[in-house]
Amino acid sequence: MAFLRSPFSGDPPPSLRDGRALIRVPDMGDYEQWSVLRAQSRDFLSPWEPIWPANDLTRTAFRSRIRQYWRDIDEDVAYPYFIYDSDGETLVGALTLSNVRRGVAQTATLGYWIGQPHARHGYMTSAVRLICDFAFRHIGLHRMEAACLPHNTASVGLLQKCGFAPEGLARGYLKIAGEWRDHLLFARLSD
Repeated sequence: MAFLRSPFSGDPPPSLRDGRALIRVPDMGDYEQWSVLRAQSRDFLSPWEPIWPANDLTRTAFRSRIRQYWRDIDEDVAYPYFIYDSDGETLVGALTLSNVRRGVAQTATLGYWIGQPHARHGYMTSAVRLICDFAFRHIGLHRMEAACLPHNTASVGLLQKCGFAPEGLARGYLKIAGEWRDHLLFARLSD
């Protein structure tokens, strides 16, 4: 299955839910909750993320982000999702399948973040399991990759709990908090 365009033809990819979380494609109506959650979680997230642009939490930047999300979906290169609690009312985090590669690879990279008030409540475990199902069953991927800092024990545990296997260490893999940092590489194959 080698798509040149998204299999969703201008429609959003499906929202997915289990007993703990709902994941769905972001829209402009999410701005207020997103900006508040990101702002209140800044110190919690900073050690694990690239340095945020000065305008990152502005409505204008969010609007640009939403437009880019839809281009990425339409071009079948990324699938961004926001994570909500099970009733779909409270934003708790986000995850994205990015760098979708088709042809002989059929793979993508998983990235994610959780807001500080919602960490360690099982939301991300549910969301990662839902996105794996989406990747393998809805868009036909064979492999998902993820990376995390070696000392991020929560992320290591999450990936292993969700069926990702360690594959090695990538030196200077991503620029996190202003420095090129080594990352542990993980992957999960379709069942």
